[in-house]
Amino acid sequence: MKRRDFLKAAGAGMATSAVAAPAIAQSMPELRWRLTASWPKSLDTLYGAPEYMAKRIAELTDNKFHIQVFAAGEIVPGLQVLDAVQNGTVEMGHTASYYYFGKDPAFTFGTALPFGLNTRQQEAWQFQGGGMELLNDFFKTYNCWGMPTGNTTCQMGGWFRREIKTLDDMKGLKFRVGGFAGRILAKLGVVPQQLAAGDIYPALEKGTIDAAEWVGPYDDEKLGFVKIAKYYYYPGWWEGGAQPHLLINLAKWNELPKTYQGMIQACAREAGAWMTTKYDVLNPQAVRRLVASGAELRPFPQPVMEACYNSANETYAELAQSNPHFKKMLDSLTAYRSDSYQWLQVAELAYDSFMMRMRTRT
Repeated sequence: MKRRDFLKAAGAGMATSAVAAPAIAQSMPELRWRLTASWPKSLDTLYGAPEYMAKRIAELTDNKFHIQVFAAGEIVPGLQVLDAVQNGTVEMGHTASYYYFGKDPAFTFGTALPFGLNTRQQEAWQFQGGGMELLNDFFKTYNCWGMPTGNTTCQMGGWFRREIKTLDDMKGLKFRVGGFAGRILAKLGVVPQQLAAGDIYPALEKGTIDAAEWVGPYDDEKLGFVKIAKYYYYPGWWEGGAQPHLLINLAKWNELPKTYQGMIQACAREAGAWMTTKYDVLNPQAVRRLVASGAELRPFPQPVMEACYNSANETYAELAQSNPHFKKMLDSLTAYRSDSYQWLQVAELAYDSFMMRMRTRT
């Protein structure tokens, strides 16, 4: 081929490429969706995850798919996100599905089953172990499609005005505790209270409640609990690896082009990793500041932990007899948990335990 002919051909190819990219972008429909979250803007990691996802989707679509994120209370209160998505008030929501256990206890599996799974296990069970398929089979009865978007990691057990030394100290305790754990604690005499994030501090300050749990050191520091309750208990056995969920109105999800569905899934996973890694970096720093501010770290006594564990398993056995969705998810989760811990105790536990011992020697 002569040089002049080659240059003409190359120029024609570049022109074709220059036209092709905008043509692909033009084929994407322009959509404006709204997402309501269960979190106030001050909780920048929980609220930040849907913001991060929306930003990435806008970038990938040249802003053709625009998702506007609203904080708790701007469209609906934080504990009404499911209802807003279900009835089409908004297209999407970012929430903790266990907030809605009163509608059906099976909702708890989307966030964390008490004494269930840790962070890595939650990710594995939902994305690779069949959990997400089971959850979406359940969510569709509420006109929703969903997927995990982030993980707070193992949470703390909460802030208490007085020490918990025995099981008797739990009786009559008015305790703000999220989701399904309240039903388990009620069997032991606790009086569970479910409050949105912004309502916890004033309730604790006024004495309307005696204790409260939220997430972990970074978020708890922002909410100021150390100013009014100094005993900081661990672990939050009800949330060994709590996953917020992205919920989408089922009809709207089914209408989306496959390209946009894929973008939501990919960007939600990316936002989830952003959330989890951020907590892993910021929680160690925050817990040191909280201790310096007067927090006293206390483990729940072993008899209290065992009583709660037994109460949880009694509750699950009762629910499995009458709730098919709950039973399917419980059977799946417990089978996976058994296999997973059998493996994790071989390598991971030995490694982590050794490194924790050596930490003080270096």
